[in-house]
Amino acid sequence: MAAKQAIQVGTKTVRPVLSLNHGEAKARVLNLYKAWYRQIPYVVKEFDMPKSEDQCRAKLKELFLNNKHVTDVRVIDMLVIKGQMELKETVNMWKQKGHIMAYFKPTEEPKPKDFLSKFFSSNE
Repeated sequence: MAAKQAIQVGTKTVRPVLSLNHGEAKARVLNLYKAWYRQIPYVVKEFDMPKSEDQCRAKLKELFLNNKHVTDVRVIDMLVIKGQMELKETVNMWKQKGHIMAYFKPTEEPKPKDFLSKFFSSNE
């Protein structure tokens, strides 16, 4: 009896943020991706960006694929909420060109893991 009560006390059900299951979260992510994808031509034109639409779409894909490994539904929902906020700020021109161009910083290469690679990269 005491063990059963301890288990009930130790486990806690968490409320979902937006989605109830993984399929719902996936649909929200795809809708956010499509919304960003549709807005890219307007963003490039309004912010007078020195990047083409194809470069912006490639960066969008890269940014979404950076979070591909996330499996927790609550974390996915929080990322979707952040993405929607970013989209709203961009569409309403609350951001400046510098904020948008910050996404295009050069991506960092992963640090070498084996001894020889570390040695050769330190000599450059």
